Amino acid sequence: MATVMPIFTTLGNSGIIWIAAALVLLCTKTYCRSGVILLAGLAVGVLLVNLCLKPLIARPRPSWLDVSVELLINNPSDYSFPSGHTLSSTIGATVLILTKRRFGIVAISLAALIAFSRMYLYVHFPSDIPGGALLGLVIGITVSFVGKSYVKRNIPSTEIR
Repeated sequence: MATVMPIFTTLGNSGIIWIAAALVLLCTKTYCRSGVILLAGLAVGVLLVNLCLKPLIARPRPSWLDVSVELLINNPSDYSFPSGHTLSSTIGATVLILTKRRFGIVAISLAALIAFSRMYLYVHFPSDIPGGALLGLVIGITVSFVGKSYVKRNIPSTEIR
């Protein structure tokens, strides 16, 4: 576990795995709109959580409070609540499950592993994870339904390549 969890957490750093998924979707004619929606959801998540909620709530991380625990990753410098890794993973999984069930099942599994890795690695409290998941679910559903309507009206399928 000690060697695998840092790998899962790294996949969630800056939402990189979800950005990569969005870029792959953008390269397909069938799922291009979903790629746009996924990127929009991740952008909303960054703006809402990293720039607004985390500084407002300003909850210290467990690794800041108990420095005797040796971390397997670098100690994060931003606040703890809500978990940004969990937020972006839940946004990604939500958009992908609404795009194609088969994509979503894989994404949910990966999102759960990324979220668990944050507690395992002692950089989040257990309550940070459901906080990030709930916000991610709300953002993912909202951008999916609003985004599908907007993208359909403004980006005709013939323009997507």
